[in-house]
Amino acid sequence: MIQFFRRIRQKLLGGNRPYQDRREGRASRYALYAMGEILLVVIGILIALYINNINEYRKEREQEQVLLKQLRSEFNSNLQQLDQKIALRNEMMEAAKQFFELIDHPNRRDKDSIDLLIAKTLPYTTFDPIENDLASSGELMLIKNIELKQSLTRWSSNIRDVMEEEEIWKYYRNELYMPFLIQHYQFRTLRNKAFKSNVLGQFSIDQDKGTFLYADDDIGSSRHKEDFNALLDHPDLEDHLSRCYSINQWANIQSLILRKRIVEILSLVEGEISSE
Repeated sequence: MIQFFRRIRQKLLGGNRPYQDRREGRASRYALYAMGEILLVVIGILIALYINNINEYRKEREQEQVLLKQLRSEFNSNLQQLDQKIALRNEMMEAAKQFFELIDHPNRRDKDSIDLLIAKTLPYTTFDPIENDLASSGELMLIKNIELKQSLTRWSSNIRDVMEEEEIWKYYRNELYMPFLIQHYQFRTLRNKAFKSNVLGQFSIDQDKGTFLYADDDIGSSRHKEDFNALLDHPDLEDHLSRCYSINQWANIQSLILRKRIVEILSLVEGEISSE
């Protein structure tokens, strides 16, 4: 291409005219020659920059695809974990409602069902999502979709509400609910039934292994008498169960909002991933 422009320049300079003619206006011809050289250099630089920009763009798009696939994997994991936490809290809330039924209808009470319901109200959830600080690492600049970029920027603040609600129940459970139950009931038999009924094992991170290890545990039954009627007739139990239900209900409301955000992010990510 450079040779092509050189030939054009030579024709413009009158390279085939007689010697006498070429001597005339030498200064003008040299000026035109210099301008032609400068023009060739500029054209060469522009072509080089264009090719370099194309290569850089292609390189950035390849990096973006790698990042998008990583985000797809991470947010699918976050979604799976969040669904587990929501399901566990639903179990706790349902157990609290069944507890109220037994409190209101003493004739329906039996020890096995009460032990199981107590066990189901004891867990607390800790949502621990995968977080990548894309802004500080500079990787956020690779993402071209503005809506996706904004959603990823808000991700850290979105999960904070859920985690705060989880901490409220964790504190209440450890500092108030558990001490109350320990004071008014025997936990050995209760815990053993929780093992056997696999109350928590079903929410193990490793569904293939953790579930069986948990369900096979055995610590035996208590030698001390457990008065479940005294526990259910205690006025403070209703208060504790009400807190169990309301705190976890609000945590689930926040979790469902967060779940919607994750689904939206996954949809945006999928839309940006190139088909292979």
